[in-house]
Formats: sequence, structure tokens, C-alpha cells
Amino acid sequence: MNRFPVPLSGAKAPTLMWAHEHDVEPAALQQLRNIAALPWVEGVRVMPDVHLGKGATVGSVIAMRDAVSPNAVGVDIGCGMIGVRTSLRASDLPDDLGGLRSRIERAVPVGFNAHKEPVDLRRLRPIAEGAKTSETLRGADAFWERFDRLHGDVSKIESKVRKQLGTLGGGNHFCEICVDTTGQVWLQLHSGSRNIGKTLAEIHVAVAKKLDHNQGLVDRDLAVFLAGTPEMDAYLDDLRWAQEYAARSRAVMMALVVDVVRQYFAARGLEPTFDEAVNVHHNYVAVEQVDGAELIVTRKGAIRAGRGDLGLIPGSMGTGSYIVRGLGNPDSYWSASHGAGRRMSRTRARKEFTVADLAEQTAGIECRKDAGVLDEIPGAYKDLDSVIAAQSDLVEVVAKLETVLCVKG
Repeated sequence: MNRFPVPLSGAKAPTLMWAHEHDVEPAALQQLRNIAALPWVEGVRVMPDVHLGKGATVGSVIAMRDAVSPNAVGVDIGCGMIGVRTSLRASDLPDDLGGLRSRIERAVPVGFNAHKEPVDLRRLRPIAEGAKTSETLRGADAFWERFDRLHGDVSKIESKVRKQLGTLGGGNHFCEICVDTTGQVWLQLHSGSRNIGKTLAEIHVAVAKKLDHNQGLVDRDLAVFLAGTPEMDAYLDDLRWAQEYAARSRAVMMALVVDVVRQYFAARGLEPTFDEAVNVHHNYVAVEQVDGAELIVTRKGAIRAGRGDLGLIPGSMGTGSYIVRGLGNPDSYWSASHGAGRRMSRTRARKEFTVADLAEQTAGIECRKDAGVLDEIPGAYKDLDSVIAAQSDLVEVVAKLETVLCVKG
């Protein structure tokens, strides 16, 4: 029998945790209590990958009545995962994956880099053979027409925003080739809304902090917008656009990676095929029915795990990932974790680990092994298997993936 959920002590609104308090940093526990004390919060659900965030805790699901907090979503609006199963087998992969990694890095800009020109979506092939182009690769003209309606002075960065569509970014974002326990090869990547999501989030957080009803909050980073106000309408309009941008960007990148893989193996006499992509957010807002009421649910570092929902829960570089299917547990607001979750800050990771440690912990994996990604070392993250085990009542495992190639910015 699963030992979770457990209630968070001292929380004003009902707060259930899929983690023990003694395993969570005290600052994150206080952050959760601050969230639960907001007058608009109906309940909070805490995932096993929980850790300290800006304003709201990463790994939290917050149900609010007639209100939304931008920092309960985070600045990387729409951040999430996309995964594709291929027809390739582990035995099809070359012993040296360095050449394939180089090709992926040339096709998908990483870090602060962007495409020299916006990707021509009309030239992208469908990911799945014989299928129509994914919805996230269609309707680009109508999507970009909405850019002019975004709030704040973002028109000056439109060219940058267009060129960043289909780019990975840095930090914990990645593109991987993995092998499951049956020997099947998978492609997956993790990314968000790049600079435009951050810009929009910061614009709206600044507005929210100045509103009268937020002046007495214990943490001003938890400032909210109230339903029926022009400020909330403006935020939700921009948020929905940024969520779509993030999903489109992942679909574009996956199409580019699939094309690289097609060409790479075609030159070796193989013609791989690809399943339809699974593309999910884990930083987003949705209006959902909770206990018979229509509430605004924010997931910050959490995926939706309704019954039958497919999801991707990655670890860190070198520790693999899980493909899961939701069990539809209402106790978690139909949610599950978004990854392993950090167990230490980036600053602490850079102090505690060396490049030699990184090389040791990523042995056998084709990836960067330099100081630039030291803060992403597997040892800075929680144990993924334990995180999955803690939520056995939330998801069932479809496949466990082992990373063989990892691209990071």
C-alpha cells in the first residue's frame, strides 16, 4: 500500500504531499505553507520532486478560486517534455554516438543560440510516417498574428522570438536519445517558452505586485490576479500564447531531430519510422473541475495524470527517464511529478562536484562533460526511481528509458 499522501503540518488550506516533510528542505515547506495561507487557495498538492522555487514551490499543484498567481506557473511558461518512440533498436546504434550528437547540435541551437532565420514550418516533415502534420506545426500564420496582441513592449523582440522557436535553451533543458528495457530507441526533449515566456511572466508579476489586494501578503512573489479584472484577462491571454509557443517549439525541435535521425540512419541502410509524439506541459494553467467547483489549477513542475494520460518524467543527464500513464487520482488533482527534482542548488552543485565527478556519473553516455554543465550533474538531483515509487497511486510505468546520448546547452 502506498504510504502517501500525507498532510503538510501547519498548512491553512488542505495540503497533501507525496513526500515526507523530513525529506523536503525547510524553506520549501515554509513556501508551501505561505501558498496554502493565501485566501484564494482551495488546496495544494505536493509532488515527490518538490523543491524551493521563486514564489511558489517547484513540484506544486495549486487550486485557486477566482484567482491566479503568475509565480505559481513560473517564468518558463509552458515548459514541458516531448517524446517519440522509434522503430530503431539498441543494436542499430553505432558504438560511437559523437557524430550523431554533433548533427543534432547543428540542427537544434542550444544555450543562448537561435536559428539564423525562423524555421520554415512548411518544409518540416510529419514526425509520424503517414500521419498529418502535428497540430503544433500547423496554423503558424494565425498563431503569429496574435503576437501583436501581447501585452508589454515585446514588439522590439519579435525577430528574436521567431528565431528562438525550435531552440533548446540551457539549464535543465535537454535533448536525448534513450533505450527502453526492451531495446527500443526513443527520442525526447525538454524545453519551454524561451525568452518570450520569461519576459511576459516578469511583466505580469510586476503588475500583480502593485495591486492593492496583494500589499499585505506574507510573500509578495505570491501576488495574484483576480477573476473579472483586466489584469487577469491580460495575463491569461499572454500565458495561453506562451504555452502554445512552448508546445510548438518542442514540436519543431522534435521534427528537426527526427529528420537528423532519418538521414543519419538512411546513410547506413536503415529507414526508421516514428510514432506520434507525446507533448506535455509541466508549467501551466488550466481551468478544471475540483470537488464539483470550477477552479484555476496551476501546475509548476507537475504534469497532468488523468486516467490514461501519457506523460514523461525525466531524471537528470545520465539517469534515464520514465514514460508513464496517469491513473486519474483525484487526491493529487490528477497530477504527478515532472521529473526527479533538484536536491541541491546550482551554486552548491558547482561547489561540491568536480568535472571528474561529472565524467564518472555520466560514464557511457555521449554528452558534454565540462564545467559549463556541472550544475546539471546527476548527483545534484533526487533519485528518480524513488520519485517514481512515491507516486505509484498516481501513475503506472509504461517504459523505463536509459539515456545513451544527451544534448545540453
